[in-house]
Amino acid sequence: MNINKLLIPVICGLALGLGACGGDSATEAEPVVSPFGGGDQPPVSAGVLSSTILSSASVPPVSNGQTAPLASAANLSIPANLYVSWLTYHYVTLESESSYYGSIASGFGHVFSAAYQPAARIIWSTAQSTPYSAQCKVDDTTMPIMKFRGCTVSEGIGYGMLISAMQGDEPTFVTLWNYSRAFRAYNGNQPLTPWITFSFHFNEIDLGSATDADLDIATSLILMYLKTTNVAYLNDALVIAGGIWDKEVKDNKLLSGDTRMWDGTKGPIVYNLSYFSPVALRLFAKYDTAHNWTAVLDAMYSYMAAIQAAGTGVFPDWSTETSSVNPPNDAAGNEKSGFTYYTFNKESVRIPWRIAWDYYWFQDPRALAVLQTLNQFITSRAGNDPTSAALAVNYSWNLSIGPDNTRNTAVPAQWLAAWCATGIGTNSTWLEACTKAVNAKTVSNTASSYFPDILLVMYSQLLNGQYTRPAI
Repeated sequence: MNINKLLIPVICGLALGLGACGGDSATEAEPVVSPFGGGDQPPVSAGVLSSTILSSASVPPVSNGQTAPLASAANLSIPANLYVSWLTYHYVTLESESSYYGSIASGFGHVFSAAYQPAARIIWSTAQSTPYSAQCKVDDTTMPIMKFRGCTVSEGIGYGMLISAMQGDEPTFVTLWNYSRAFRAYNGNQPLTPWITFSFHFNEIDLGSATDADLDIATSLILMYLKTTNVAYLNDALVIAGGIWDKEVKDNKLLSGDTRMWDGTKGPIVYNLSYFSPVALRLFAKYDTAHNWTAVLDAMYSYMAAIQAAGTGVFPDWSTETSSVNPPNDAAGNEKSGFTYYTFNKESVRIPWRIAWDYYWFQDPRALAVLQTLNQFITSRAGNDPTSAALAVNYSWNLSIGPDNTRNTAVPAQWLAAWCATGIGTNSTWLEACTKAVNAKTVSNTASSYFPDILLVMYSQLLNGQYTRPAI
């Protein structure tokens, strides 16, 4: 994300899972109980604001397009069950939070007027020992497990909107959309969502944006537009796309955020290839014809291929035009904790999802080449066994910069799923075996499992065929 993810290495540095950096530590053992005292269920119904709906344009019906084959083990009931379990723990409505955050609930209306209700958020994990604990702590909560979970990151809203859209859950989708809309409106009607926000409250933490979240929010809106023909979704997606073009694109490449930290003003531009969403750029090219999104897609794929070819076959978490480097916000470690920027780590775990999604829907040969290289890399180290501990290693992009990180003793679910997705279009035997393994995983639902759980749900939806391709 960005500064703007300042000091995030302390939050994320020691764990595979990540939150807004993305990096959310998963080191604590927590009971698997709902933080809401029995579960906070998504609303039964929610309406889209009629005041923003324009006359409906004629759009093609949603239908299955030509997609790449998945494993025969693909089972739609798996992501459906994961989705329900994930919602009961990581999703909370404004109404529910008002009941146990009494000291701040009176301020919720400053941001969330009636125009932005119903609203809900995805809770971000942090802990007492992290730099964001002070900003994300709510003293009066009666739920100790919730004490340092007062924050939400735009990444989580984007993922939540994608997940609920793919699952066909429009009521939940609307509540998360309203969360983004409310904070954008409160921030002077800015087109991009602040990367970190506090509950439903106006307490400002950091107003900088994060490109991956902006892409995902806009993508989910276009997909929901195609499902419903509600032009309000498309209109907002186009507003966000325009903001991304103006603030997060430079020389046809995606920057990491909208502040001067990321635009090259203070040194070389540092890119995060896990922010590159080919499907988003394809959708923008279709609907935002004022900007040349195809040029961005081509430039990003060329850059991705060059970085992959220049190293061991995996991607570093952060990179310049030609190499890997610690990002300017020190989000990839420090001298004390150790650096992770040159490894396939807590950022890059999302790359197989984004590229496999593109290949699944569009069969782009550039996507296939990326997946083939990654799959050949991991199968050679794992002996073609997706249950191998080799999948737990954070591999070095360049061994002259630093070694592989082998500290993990077990394969986290999101890493199993990420390596599994490299088999789409490239290795059906691998895909069959690892899909079965992924489908045996469940969300952890702990105070520190925000990132692993949300990624598992997204990967599960992709691997099990929940990513229904619309006629675009």
